[in-house]
Amino acid sequence: MLAPFACQPDASRGRLYEERMSSFRSPFQRDRDRIIHSSAFRRLKHKTQVFVEHEGDYYRTRLTHSIEVAQVARTISGVLGLNTDLAEAIALAHDLGHTPFGHTGEDALAELMAPYGGFDHNAQALRIVTRLERHYADFDGLNLTWETLEGIAKHNGPVVAAAGEELPYALAEANAEWDLELHTFASAEAQVAAIADDIAYSHHDLHDGLRSGLFNEADLMELPVTGPAFAEVDRLHPGLDPMRRRHEALRRVFGRMVEDVINVANIRLDAAKPQSVEEVRAMEGTVIRFSKPLYQELKVIRSFLFTRMYRAPSVMIERARVTAVVRDLFPLFMSQPEFLPQEWRQDVAQADTQQLLARIVADYVAGMTDRFALQEHARLFQTTAT
Repeated sequence: MLAPFACQPDASRGRLYEERMSSFRSPFQRDRDRIIHSSAFRRLKHKTQVFVEHEGDYYRTRLTHSIEVAQVARTISGVLGLNTDLAEAIALAHDLGHTPFGHTGEDALAELMAPYGGFDHNAQALRIVTRLERHYADFDGLNLTWETLEGIAKHNGPVVAAAGEELPYALAEANAEWDLELHTFASAEAQVAAIADDIAYSHHDLHDGLRSGLFNEADLMELPVTGPAFAEVDRLHPGLDPMRRRHEALRRVFGRMVEDVINVANIRLDAAKPQSVEEVRAMEGTVIRFSKPLYQELKVIRSFLFTRMYRAPSVMIERARVTAVVRDLFPLFMSQPEFLPQEWRQDVAQADTQQLLARIVADYVAGMTDRFALQEHARLFQTTAT
């Protein structure tokens, strides 16, 4: 039984291209399944989360991260009476637009695309699901429901261009085709997907940072949230094996974040008593969020991760190397688009401006996996991919 403020599948605003209803799947289940079966979703297996994909089998990739986000989103949505299928679909799609090499690759591509309308991975996810996936006979993209597209577009909140700026072209393109009401907040399901992303990466980046040796358990003992979690494990399980101790402590960190979000959501929902998803969208601020005390504590942890992990010397060396790969590939394809695969040639032939060509090149480069980008760079520039 869904809550009155949940997205009801039988009240969906539908799809851009009308389709017959499935006899055994709701519209949001169908969206989820199409996302899972997309080429872009499969490629997440070999795209960076923090560490370049080939650096170790135990580190998270964009694919495992997306699966973890979906798990958290299902859990929170189920407790709150929201539509778990919609929350899961948005969670699985939220990183489809990521470039190879994670945020490092995105930063490099955004810089290169600055003269041509810019690049943003959230907007690129919309471009993928509305245009670039080309498997269906009747339409380009996945023809997802309005609610799923809305969630992809603004799961982090309303999207309004700053004074003198324009929306990312991929977002503006999708919004022009079907108004996603970018000035409002998204559904509670989309908000859940966004907070699930925060929970998942806050949790697994601690795991991966420990495994990489960039910091240790003693460091985490000095931080809020993680310190008390390790202390509780030591009290309940003195002398526990180090790997079990690590897992038990971070499991408690994970649990505290999830429980905090659920408690805050219940308080805010009880106070506002929204009777429809439209009332959730019209609220002043998100209904799904961390409590202020936990949010402040998590800021300390994220600052620690930024310094000790995301900007660690070894990571920065790798960032410089992969940035060079993107900076080499993009101008090469711009000047010699014949190097693009055969299936991209028709799009290139129809690109009658440098801006249109740049978008095609950005689509291609952004879709590369880490390993493919390194291999192509080695092949085209006659270097060794290591």
